Amino acid sequence: MSCQKFRNPEGGRIDRTAPLKFTFDGKAYTGYQGDTLAAALLANGVRVVGRSFKYHRPRGVFGAGFEEPNALVQLGAGARSEPNLQATRIELFDGLVASSQNRWPSLKFDISAINNVMHRFIPAGFYYKTFMAPASWWPTYEKFIRRAAGMGRAASDADPDQYTRRFAHCDVLIVGGGPAGLSAALAAGRTGATVILVEDSPNLGGDLSGRDVQVGDTTSAAWLDAAAAELASSATVTVLTRTTAAAYYDHNMLILCERVADHKTTPAPFEPRQRIWRVRAQQVVLATGAIERPLIFTNNDRPGVMLASAAQHYANAYGVRVGKRAVIFANNGSAYEAAKDLNEAGVEIAAIIDTRLEIPERERERAPASGAEILTGHAIIDVAAGKGGVTRGVTIKALDPTTGAPSGFPRDIACDLVLVSGGWTPSIHLFSQSKGKIEYDPARGAYVPGASVQQEQSAGAANGVLDLETCITEGEQAGAYAAPDANAGPAAQSAPSDVTALAPTPTPLPSISAPPQIAYGTGKCFVDFQNDVTAADIGLAHREGYQSVEHLKRYTTLGMGTDQGRTSNINGMTIMAGHRKQTIAALGVTTFRPPFSPVTLSAIAGWNSANEAPVRHSPLHDWHKEHGATFANTGLWRRPQYYPRDGLSPADCVHAEARQVREHGGVVDVSTLGKIDVQGRDALEFLSRVYINNLSKLAIGKCRYGVMLREDGFVFDDGTITRIAENRFLVTTTTTHAGAVMAHLEYLAQVDWPELDVRMVSVTEDWAGIAIAGPESRALLGQLFTGVNFSDAALPFMGFQEVSIDGVTARIFRISFSGELAYEINVPAGYALNFWTALLDLGQALNVIPYGTEAMNILRIEKGHVTGVELNGRVTAADLGFAGMMSKLKPFVGHIMARRDALTAPGRRQLVGLRTVDGVTPIPGGAQLIADPNAPTPMEILGEVTSNCYSPALDHTIGLGLLAGGRDRHGETLYAHSPIVGETVAVTIENPVFVDREGARLHG
Repeated sequence: MSCQKFRNPEGGRIDRTAPLKFTFDGKAYTGYQGDTLAAALLANGVRVVGRSFKYHRPRGVFGAGFEEPNALVQLGAGARSEPNLQATRIELFDGLVASSQNRWPSLKFDISAINNVMHRFIPAGFYYKTFMAPASWWPTYEKFIRRAAGMGRAASDADPDQYTRRFAHCDVLIVGGGPAGLSAALAAGRTGATVILVEDSPNLGGDLSGRDVQVGDTTSAAWLDAAAAELASSATVTVLTRTTAAAYYDHNMLILCERVADHKTTPAPFEPRQRIWRVRAQQVVLATGAIERPLIFTNNDRPGVMLASAAQHYANAYGVRVGKRAVIFANNGSAYEAAKDLNEAGVEIAAIIDTRLEIPERERERAPASGAEILTGHAIIDVAAGKGGVTRGVTIKALDPTTGAPSGFPRDIACDLVLVSGGWTPSIHLFSQSKGKIEYDPARGAYVPGASVQQEQSAGAANGVLDLETCITEGEQAGAYAAPDANAGPAAQSAPSDVTALAPTPTPLPSISAPPQIAYGTGKCFVDFQNDVTAADIGLAHREGYQSVEHLKRYTTLGMGTDQGRTSNINGMTIMAGHRKQTIAALGVTTFRPPFSPVTLSAIAGWNSANEAPVRHSPLHDWHKEHGATFANTGLWRRPQYYPRDGLSPADCVHAEARQVREHGGVVDVSTLGKIDVQGRDALEFLSRVYINNLSKLAIGKCRYGVMLREDGFVFDDGTITRIAENRFLVTTTTTHAGAVMAHLEYLAQVDWPELDVRMVSVTEDWAGIAIAGPESRALLGQLFTGVNFSDAALPFMGFQEVSIDGVTARIFRISFSGELAYEINVPAGYALNFWTALLDLGQALNVIPYGTEAMNILRIEKGHVTGVELNGRVTAADLGFAGMMSKLKPFVGHIMARRDALTAPGRRQLVGLRTVDGVTPIPGGAQLIADPNAPTPMEILGEVTSNCYSPALDHTIGLGLLAGGRDRHGETLYAHSPIVGETVAVTIENPVFVDREGARLHG
């Protein structure tokens, strides 16, 4: 077992009485309670922890937290194995098993390291150019590309752990447990406000936990302990450690991921591994700190090159010397304090290389007392590698005072550690997610929070402040301000006013108006360590025209790793701005999206994967289940697909159900359709503005099919409008769009047309729906409602009436989705089972059966009715053949945009029917419609198949599709081709209505 030869005998916030055993790549090591995996590896002298993604270069620990781009490991084994975890954030526990990634067959000897030798042949974006031709080779290319893509391996066994959720509300949510966050929590908590403080690490303190400074008249460690103790004793403050604020959404709703048992070998019985919190806060304080930037020079990725603040953190927080002899390379003053702490921890400081020509005396005073050489106006231009690629020395040059470029004679300095400090970048990811405005501050050389959009404040280093006194003051002010006015009182000072400054504001990066010489040296100068993006790659992107930040990101993969560009983005933008001779502010910034840090899918899903989304059941669900129905998800609903029959395959069961409906009759559960009760003096006017139809002549007791558009002119949803009374209507929607339509109508009523007297409520769950279709449907309805006249004169097609049976009101609509004589019955949900079983009992003599959604889909395709697959958000009413429904006598939502030239062009894709030429071959699902399957690629795609089935009524395979100029192409033969499954079938284009085009059945 390896000894901890780089661990100091004293120091750090670890428990040296609690040794822990762990393995890395099969080799046994020891550490202590309180270590991270990165700290324990460094203490044991492990310098190489992985290989880079593209070139497979050896990489070591670079940072100490979220910013870590290199030290990604595979943790655990078997079902609990998890890839791509940052060793800097993994708590050490006894029995921990970790392994390196992205190497084969071993970390020391990786065959894919040949990529590093062949780097000239695989520059940025090479895959866009290399694999374009010949197109027929793409399946071969794809196999190798997929094999090479990705990092780590996901577990193949079922996850054995549990995950849970929790919902919470608070007055103040504070993200970040550093000095600013602690001060905010203390100030807000002392007012009596309910406070939730979120900190990713197991302990509070943030950056301050890795620094040895005075806080007033006490030490930083004592100050942190006192603050933590006060918060723990507060009845209104909840402290969540081991918790990441992953996402910031509208209305101050944040998603937190609490790692409840990740620091254990296995969770305790009934203990979840992780917990997702959904927190809504009145006020949010973002105290997320700042990230030290690297400097860019040749071979700056070698194991042994790391951030100065990270090395300082390992020394002070874990008592670990990350090397023996260090060279520090900086362009700001914060590295001098790091040099002092490291020297006191036993690391020899060979030299401090500073790009600045002049250094303030207060910074020189912080330099190590050992008298390390300070070289101003110099830069490192190369890092030499020793055994295993680990750092063994650097080459430096003086910088030309005019151009800033390295010049003069090189000088070599022996070392095994290179510490870099290129300034600080505020962690603005969550602020960006909150839709706050990000602004570039030239004085700091960084993007900082600007105007807030939500009830949020940024404080401390996250706000661009890098001195301790101001951080604590800002935190206090933010916490006191965020506390509700009703509870707010005078916030006590959380620290003395004479706090010693941590460090002056760093000098910004070199002027970006000068030539782009931020990359020192002529070899590989890495900007994004995780994705192997170099300064030369950014120059290539510029030369090839990829000059916007979003194009730069996608062409080079800059900032696309799990670290989201925390250490690379600002440097990459600086280099591109230099090439374009622009300021960084003019260049812009990429969008930061949730999650802030990767979150396991199991935690998002909840207890198990089946609960990834809520599941809804109709009032008849138990009956369907008892009778063996096979279920499918439709939106959030579980609906019966078909009912098994002895001796029949699933397809035969479906076909038998569809045939039975056409020949006799069937009943189907349609309770999931959206139902909205709309009332008010202006209800008719409101609905007339919503739907494209002219509803002014809709009589009481009548229904009408309606289509609503989005504001951009495309179809949103379809359904029926029934006039129940003078000022009362029942609107139905598709199952999947019910919630969206309800929200849309409420928005229109409350925001766009508040002057209208209209009110609405969803009654989807209040009323169950049962559809009866087929030649025997009228007879069956008459047997259930004896004495009620259901003749064509009494209840014509698209008619409505309310009837009562045993005191229960039932709504009867004569509506057909199948094209047969059909009715829909709405009854109170509590009586659904009574009506359903009564219909089936009475229907036995009439050969009426229950049928599922698969048979219903066949019936509607035969009739040419559209559903969600045709209403795909890209079609207009005219595309679907509804142009004649669009009223010219009134305005409606989307009426102007729907008449744009592009949406009325004759060549648009229009709804058509598809009938296979041979009548037997199935039409591939999702196939494209083409003229000639043997044409050279890329071939012209004329349309797409939206629905397909075998039709029992026609004894033929048919489908629906959207075809360019489709209504003028009836009779043509085209091909439905699916390159995914490699199937092609000839189809004839025809009218989308296959069965009863005259409509005699549904009117009969």
